[in-house]
Amino acid sequence: MTQLYPTPAQPVILIVDDTPENITVLGELLQPYYTVKVATDGRRALASAIKPPHPDLILLDVMMPELDGYAVLARLREAAETRDIPVVFVTALDASEDESRGLELGAADYITKPIRPPIVLARVRAQLELKQARDRLRDQNQWLEGEIARRLQQNQKIQDVSIRALASLAETRDNETGNHILRTQGYVGVLCDELAGSHFSGRLDARTVDLITKAAPLHDIGKVGIPDHVLLKPGKLNDDEWQLMRTHAKLGAEAISRAIRGEPDQSSFDFLHTAIEIAHYHHEKWDGSGYPDGLCGDAIPLPARLMALADVFDALINRRCYKAPMAIEQAAAIIADGKGSHFDPRVVDAFANRLDQFATIAERYADKN
Repeated sequence: MTQLYPTPAQPVILIVDDTPENITVLGELLQPYYTVKVATDGRRALASAIKPPHPDLILLDVMMPELDGYAVLARLREAAETRDIPVVFVTALDASEDESRGLELGAADYITKPIRPPIVLARVRAQLELKQARDRLRDQNQWLEGEIARRLQQNQKIQDVSIRALASLAETRDNETGNHILRTQGYVGVLCDELAGSHFSGRLDARTVDLITKAAPLHDIGKVGIPDHVLLKPGKLNDDEWQLMRTHAKLGAEAISRAIRGEPDQSSFDFLHTAIEIAHYHHEKWDGSGYPDGLCGDAIPLPARLMALADVFDALINRRCYKAPMAIEQAAAIIADGKGSHFDPRVVDAFANRLDQFATIAERYADKN
């Protein structure tokens, strides 16, 4: 039998039957309307189904040697390339249990022999229309999923850039910090990665780590509320000035809180709630001698404990108007000395384990002199 090649308007039908006369009857009936492929046994049917042009519908005989129709259908359903092709059994079996078995295995319909041409054409047309509708719906869903993913990615980029721009607003008022927000964000990410595999595996899942690292750049946002004569003073601050400088922690937390206060769905601002914790508490110390609230130990939110170490380390190794930069090894020794007093001991251990990555980040985002 001559096999036609498909056109966009012509669905492909695979006829599977071990009796040539049956193939001839079905083929002559369907060829005026469809592209027809044929197979005379189960193995050839499986090979033909995965070979282009892929069938849009399979008319499958049940009683065949070696692999019967039920076995062929089971294998079609196992393969990703063929599991969605509708299959209509065409058979002389007419017992209800035979029909039920076929439908239970996933057959779309059941046509008994001898065939009646109008019935065959009507059922073939109905199954093809259903498949076309499913394919359109699948393609539309895939497009929608892709579009949603693209929009989410775009919105995420806008959010990330906006956060960084907001954080940079505070940093531009203190022109000696340079890439401080990029470095500290990197340090916090490294600490999260280390601690997620050890002490805080139950608390630092992927989503929480993402929230902490995204919120980290906002830790000093409160500096926008510090007067220039204090923030930009080239020398050491006096007691009054130092007390004023310390208020930047609460100022930052309160500014973020005001921005989301009154919003009905606070879960949409999880990363800002994390930013509030970091801004407010990143100057607290493990032994309770920090500010603004004098919290100690685990009462200090974990994101703030991570930022506390990252912030101090970066301040030590970079130039400030009141001090020269310190070697990384010297800074690491000071961090180690602060274990259990300034810093959470577990965070210090994580820092020690990843010191080489801290050094890499410091070099990558080094300030340009």
